[in-house]
Amino acid sequence: MEKLLNIMQQLRQECPWDREQTPESLTKYAIEEAYEVEAAVRSGNVDDVRDELGDLLLQVVFQSQMYSEQGAFDFNDVVEAICQKLIRRHPHVFEKEKINDLTPEGVSELWQAIKQQEKQGKAQSRLDEVKHAPALVQAENIQKNVAKIGFDFPNAADAYAKVKEELAEFEDAVTANKSDEIRDEFGDCLFSLINVGRKLGISSEMALLGTIHKFKKRFAFIEDQVLQQDKRLEQMNLEQLDQLWEQAKIHLKQQAMYEQQTLQTHT
Repeated sequence: MEKLLNIMQQLRQECPWDREQTPESLTKYAIEEAYEVEAAVRSGNVDDVRDELGDLLLQVVFQSQMYSEQGAFDFNDVVEAICQKLIRRHPHVFEKEKINDLTPEGVSELWQAIKQQEKQGKAQSRLDEVKHAPALVQAENIQKNVAKIGFDFPNAADAYAKVKEELAEFEDAVTANKSDEIRDEFGDCLFSLINVGRKLGISSEMALLGTIHKFKKRFAFIEDQVLQQDKRLEQMNLEQLDQLWEQAKIHLKQQAMYEQQTLQTHT
């Protein structure tokens, strides 16, 4: 850690690009690196996971260095703050009189209760505690939050009925060609569909990331097939691309079945 901190300090002094960065200019990279970690973990390549965790750590070190230069706090303060928070929010582990027989759900409830105690005396809306995150995650967390006070559909079927209602309103807006309404109604459709996923225990963010991963694998198959034909993608028409897409679905499904059988054989 000391080596990394020293490197970062030197970069801020001697590298023109690093020197001109601000806390605001770097936040987008922290978000990107977090996604890279998720992708690496999903891939199962431990070398990639190691490297991407290092990239994410760099963002923490970089931000800490800049705030240290302002005299606000340094990396050691960041580490101490999270250490204290972990100890404070895990009394079932660190206090002398430990709380026994806690389930994972019980630990989560205890964490939230302590978190609320820490915020007492600070005026805020319930939704202020929903952290900044990708829009899908924020929407789901908002829905979870208000559900705690009963502001929720009783079941997934009722939530899905709302999706159909929003889709009809979206269709009306498109037919009327009202751009502002189209955008708003499209957002309402997404929000409602996320709500259905939540009621079914599905993380919208992880579901969409899974679909993106699947799409990229299928498209890579198409690119490979086109290359084998000594052609370029731009030379293919939609019908040809659709045929290759269907081949990709079959090929990747068979590949997944083979990998699963191989795994079972070795275990």
